[in-house]
Amino acid sequence: MRIASRRRAIAFFLTLGVCLAGLAVAVGSGWIILNWSEGVKVFLGVIFFGAIITGIILNTIFLVREIRRSEQHDSFINAVTHELKTPIASIRLYLQTLQRRDVDEAQRQEFYRLMLDDTGRLLGTVEQVLKAGKAGVKSTALQRAPVEFSELVGDCVEAIRTSHHLQPDALRFEPSSNGTHTTVLGDSEELRTAVTNVLDNAIKYSGGNVDVVVRVETPDEKRVTLSVRDNGVGIPTPELKRIFRRFYRVPNRAVASVKGTGLGLFIVRAIAEKHGGRAFAKSAGEGHGTTVVVELPRSAG
Repeated sequence: MRIASRRRAIAFFLTLGVCLAGLAVAVGSGWIILNWSEGVKVFLGVIFFGAIITGIILNTIFLVREIRRSEQHDSFINAVTHELKTPIASIRLYLQTLQRRDVDEAQRQEFYRLMLDDTGRLLGTVEQVLKAGKAGVKSTALQRAPVEFSELVGDCVEAIRTSHHLQPDALRFEPSSNGTHTTVLGDSEELRTAVTNVLDNAIKYSGGNVDVVVRVETPDEKRVTLSVRDNGVGIPTPELKRIFRRFYRVPNRAVASVKGTGLGLFIVRAIAEKHGGRAFAKSAGEGHGTTVVVELPRSAG
């Protein structure tokens, strides 16, 4: 309901802006034609009406952007609220059960395990929000050191495979095959965060059949790339750049059921850019999977 209301507001402001700009052009053109013989007035009139039209266009663009930003912010708040509320409610339920009922030791240990999983989910959400805030500050200094990127990616793959209880063939790692080093100069913790977010994203959007291939390659002496390909829901071409925006989530029914805050790929791009690299995505469209690529400058070491 709220999204539909905002879309109507965007349509209204766009229509209003176009009408006002058209009216200004019509009035300005008529005035110029009527006063064509007076050169100074025409010159000043052109500048004046040009400024008005420019102001109307800029104001309309600003309003539409603010409406979209507000919509994305609300979506983020809803997602984070859900990500926080669900595990808290679960933990509360288990604690109430332990308080009010006598349960055997096996069930007690199972409750403890589930509560630990929920607290881990809570901690992950909080860390994601904090990392997004840190990633958005471009002036933050990096603790740069030589990092063997292929080894770091391999460690992340093993950790993700364990945390998601995946079989080896569901998440496959293919390190650089040409035997060259994949050293980058950067902050190992931030790079680990970026790689983990890309892997988590690929698994989340794979649906029930996880089939993810992770490759580290050195296309030339100046670059090292990480590509993570999944066979999941895919992304429409117009959305490929937008998915790296803060809070943005693809408006797709298949995506709507996936839990998340819309911050993962934003963090990935911010970390890549801080390291002098870039992040981008490729997809043949909905239902054809996605490949996310992180490209970093290769260190001479």
